[in-house]
Amino acid sequence: MKIDKLFEEIEEQGDNHISSSTENPIRKDAFEKSDEEKIDLIEQDVKNMLETLGMDLTDDSLKGTPKRVAKMFVKELFDGLHPDKKPKASTFENKYKYGEMLVEKNITVYSTCEHHLLPIVGRAHVAYISNGTVVGLSKMNRIVDYYAKRPQVQERMTMQIVRELQEVLGTQDVACVIDAKHLCVNSRGIRDIESSTVTSEFGGKFKEAATKREFLDYINMDTEF
Repeated sequence: MKIDKLFEEIEEQGDNHISSSTENPIRKDAFEKSDEEKIDLIEQDVKNMLETLGMDLTDDSLKGTPKRVAKMFVKELFDGLHPDKKPKASTFENKYKYGEMLVEKNITVYSTCEHHLLPIVGRAHVAYISNGTVVGLSKMNRIVDYYAKRPQVQERMTMQIVRELQEVLGTQDVACVIDAKHLCVNSRGIRDIESSTVTSEFGGKFKEAATKREFLDYINMDTEF
């Protein structure tokens, strides 16, 4: 009965999207194997899974699937796990003395729910107020993409993006809002295809009501071109 209860609690935690830490749960030996070694191991695991499900891997449509999935996991979906892949975010002096907030909105988010390994798809909106330093606009997109490319929890990802930009820019005045659909909700369980999940993290001046409202108003602006 104790084991059954434990399984129930684990399943409930997965559905509730509970995260145990603001850091991704990565083992210390996570990067001892090369990408090629990981691909070989995962390929065999995917092959075993498909064969267990009764799939015929001699079929032309399936025979390359284990390798494709393994490469996708290592080289694409979970590429952001490796710290060497963190984007180099060069900063510059704010010579033009721009003193208002800068907002980069509608950044595409493709991530993976770490509880069911199903996609998280949505948009991130990121803003900061310079204290004398600015960063290239595309670097904000790349930072979002880096933290998205791993098994994730949306709350954690939102916080990681803010903390990374705070460190890069040397200011606490950073904010992020993410609105995303979770296929673990949309395609399984309750199967609610309409709902989405919104998370936010506000630092420094963005905790002030007026600044927060200004940021949210920018997000809601109609900027279709």
